[in-house]
Amino acid sequence: MASGFFALLDDVSALVKASAASLDDVPAQVAKTTGKVSGIVIDDTAVTPKYVVGLDPSRELSIIFQIAKKSLINKLLIISPAALVLGYFAPWAITPILMLGGAYLCFEGYEKVHQMFSKHSDVNPENEAVITITPEELEKERVTGAVRTDIILSAEIMAIAYSQVTDQTLVNQIVVMLAVAVFITVAVYGFVGLIVKADDIGVHLAQDKFNPAIQRFGRGIVKLMPHFLQILSYVGTAAMLWVGAEIIAHGIPLTSHLLDDLEKALAHIPVIAWLVKAISCAIAGLIIGFVVEKMVILVKKIVPKKE
Repeated sequence: MASGFFALLDDVSALVKASAASLDDVPAQVAKTTGKVSGIVIDDTAVTPKYVVGLDPSRELSIIFQIAKKSLINKLLIISPAALVLGYFAPWAITPILMLGGAYLCFEGYEKVHQMFSKHSDVNPENEAVITITPEELEKERVTGAVRTDIILSAEIMAIAYSQVTDQTLVNQIVVMLAVAVFITVAVYGFVGLIVKADDIGVHLAQDKFNPAIQRFGRGIVKLMPHFLQILSYVGTAAMLWVGAEIIAHGIPLTSHLLDDLEKALAHIPVIAWLVKAISCAIAGLIIGFVVEKMVILVKKIVPKKE
């Protein structure tokens, strides 16, 4: 009996040692995965600030925190478990789901572009009902929109994270995906918070208690930030289009090979390769978004409205 008990302890000890040795690879796997998703992380960072533009400055950090909290919860409790379950039982379903998400990003990006270029004269104020919305309702609407977009980008991030650990043990898969979720969420929304509060930092540095050089620097930040946020808004819209189209392209063997061939052909000029791919995907995203919008309009005409 005693010998059996000690044999069991030896087995447990061996299992613990094996798990510890396996977990030693986690930091390297997290670093590798983070590098793979860096492009989407940049896109996520560019997309988010536009959701707080025009709102009460005193609420900016609170809004960013709400989005970050929901993003982390989605990654930890919904997306990561779903990726693990689908990866085990139905790995074939991951790509189609991501492609649907990509189509939604293209649709949302196309709508933003359409709003930018649509003529205001097309709208007749006399025939349009005026909709009144409170600041609280607007804030809730912005947070909901940001979280909805974030879910698609987060799903792509976690799907790529999962693809990098499919050959690892289940424990490693879970630890790496949770670590990636936490690290990327903190990094993205920490940087977004810094961007949206940069003008306040500039105002602080422009005070008389600092030397003239620092004051000039602070005033420069204040003058620059509105233009920077406007540019970032355009970049965020473009990011929706090119990321959405790229997700779809990688789900289709032909277009996936075309993108790979394009990158290989311009591999000696990485910046040009990235730019050409981004522009190509953005144009494709506009086309996809246009098609999706027409499909949505058609469905709305066919499906009767509930009164």
